[in-house]
Amino acid sequence: MANRRRLREHAVQILYGTDYWDITSEQALDQHKVHFSNEPMEDPFLVDMIDGIINHKDAIDDMIREFSTNWRLERMAIVDRNILRMATYELLHLRDVPRKVAINEAIEVAKKYGGDDSPSFINGILDRIALEVRGPETEEERAQGEAAREAGEAGPGMEEVSEERAQ
Repeated sequence: MANRRRLREHAVQILYGTDYWDITSEQALDQHKVHFSNEPMEDPFLVDMIDGIINHKDAIDDMIREFSTNWRLERMAIVDRNILRMATYELLHLRDVPRKVAINEAIEVAKKYGGDDSPSFINGILDRIALEVRGPETEEERAQGEAAREAGEAGPGMEEVSEERAQ
């Protein structure tokens, strides 16, 4: 199984391409593999994420627009826009991924692929979306986050933290 951070990076790269070409999720995955990656693109997490984001793109974009005060979606950097789409999809549809994991992973991808202001920009929007979608953080979620930090992992979606620390 591939590292989920790496799968999220692939997801952003694949979504970047879909901003230019009107293609299906299957075509997007195939094109990415042929032109940009020797890694397998059949991982269920990645395939489901790309399918889900493409199938729910209008609703995801509407939510990002609602919470990106003073920023039109079309004027955002393409990388930032697609990181926001990925994390918003996770917050909306992947309830097994803790909110902190979805947000922190988006921030880490933004640090690697976005501009200098991307991490804080993305964090601000995702914090508001998470509050709207999942409500206030519960004590259980807070405890999961603390346990994850202490253990060096954050449950589903964060197995890559442990892998990276082992390297």
